[in-house]
Amino acid sequence: MIQSMTGFGRAEQIDEKQKLMVEMKSVNHRYADFTIKMPRRFNRFEAAIRGILQEYIGRGKVDIYISYQNYEKADVTVKYNRDVAEEYMKFFRDMRQEFAVSYPEDFDSTDGKVTAARLGRFPEVFTLEEAAQENDDELFAELEKVLREACRNFVEARTREGENLKKDLLSKVDEMEKLVGRLEELSPVILENYKTKLTEKVKEFLDRGDIEEGRIAAEVTVFADKICVDEEMVRLKSHIRQTREILTAGGAVGRKLDFIVQEMNREANTTLSKAGTGEVTDIGIELKTLIEKIREQIQNLE
Repeated sequence: MIQSMTGFGRAEQIDEKQKLMVEMKSVNHRYADFTIKMPRRFNRFEAAIRGILQEYIGRGKVDIYISYQNYEKADVTVKYNRDVAEEYMKFFRDMRQEFAVSYPEDFDSTDGKVTAARLGRFPEVFTLEEAAQENDDELFAELEKVLREACRNFVEARTREGENLKKDLLSKVDEMEKLVGRLEELSPVILENYKTKLTEKVKEFLDRGDIEEGRIAAEVTVFADKICVDEEMVRLKSHIRQTREILTAGGAVGRKLDFIVQEMNREANTTLSKAGTGEVTDIGIELKTLIEKIREQIQNLE
């Protein structure tokens, strides 16, 4: 199956103990680029998370959002740092003795002592710390289950979009084939028209004997070779066949098709440079426009 590089996937697990949710969205990118936003408690799982993502995703810039709520216990706990409080009080006493000043005016005092509430407002006396961690194996097992479900949903969305892109690309390839067929039909006509016009132009020279007939035939042959697009058409048809085969085979096709489209564009440019009539020029421009549309679509494929 062919996958687009744009997609969205989501999964969650909710019960009486906790809520765990994973969301994923992606856009085009040359490589696989993962940006993971998650609670700090999951940081220790990051390498394993990236390993799982690589099983499902080959290319694309993917943003992954993981949220977690534990209903059984608070996510953080309050820690009283007694040593820090003691340091503050020591310096207050030193300052009072050294400078003969009272405690700061913004402190409430009872019998000349700083109240605990005021002391607790100083930095690091009280700190918030992450609650005790659950068992790593159990927590990761739950995360992995939700993450893999989100990945499967993500891949399904990208596959649906990829199949739509495949249909569109095959349709455009069919149009290309028709344009190549028209160019092949015009090729002998172009040569014959050129020969006729050239013969008429130099007829008067032939009558006067100013130029040899063999020389004209040689010049016609050389120019005919220059304006002949048979080789370009053969290569274009080969590229069209390859494109169909790659799209049908599926898998990670983006890079392969990108190379083939570059070759298609080269053949179209050569065809335009050899255009001998306005009709051929029009078809060549139409061909290049179609190739550019295909190139843009291929950028969305994994």
